[in-house]
Amino acid sequence: MDGSAAAGRSGRCCAALSGSNSALVALGCAILGLDLYTKALVAEAVAHGESVAVLDGFFNLVHVRNVGIAFGLFADAPAWFRDWALPGLALAGVVVVLAMFRQSGQASGLNRCAFPLVLAGAAGNLYERWWQGYVTDFLDFFVGTYHWPAFNVADSAITVGVGLLLLDSFRGPRRDSDAQG
Repeated sequence: MDGSAAAGRSGRCCAALSGSNSALVALGCAILGLDLYTKALVAEAVAHGESVAVLDGFFNLVHVRNVGIAFGLFADAPAWFRDWALPGLALAGVVVVLAMFRQSGQASGLNRCAFPLVLAGAAGNLYERWWQGYVTDFLDFFVGTYHWPAFNVADSAITVGVGLLLLDSFRGPRRDSDAQG
């Protein structure tokens, strides 16, 4: 199967959402709610620094407080940078994503589905960083001693959203006939 066929099917998966801004807002709110709920649940159920085996040799629930950004980058930066610059950059990112979403108009379904995912993920991590000074990460996947850095629902939403944007960018420019039917 070629990439354009796969991209076409992926675009149709979001077709129901792409025509309705209220459905896109609902998707974003659902992702944001799920992110904040799961972070609070883990903070209550798993002590900070603990790990609970779910699938031996593959997946644990952990409770990690990430004061840096992705994969702990800038965790050792000065407090003023972590407390003000990182949330400021995240807020700027949210504003940029909102502007891109507004400009996308009736862009492809993939593009329009990507924005609420990225926005909800960024908002969930921004909220937690702003009010707590850290982001709760709890999903720990690994094979043997090789661990992927712990992450959360917001990180997953951002990753999927960016992946959709990249996939859509490989589809090439859309012709007027494609956009109409």
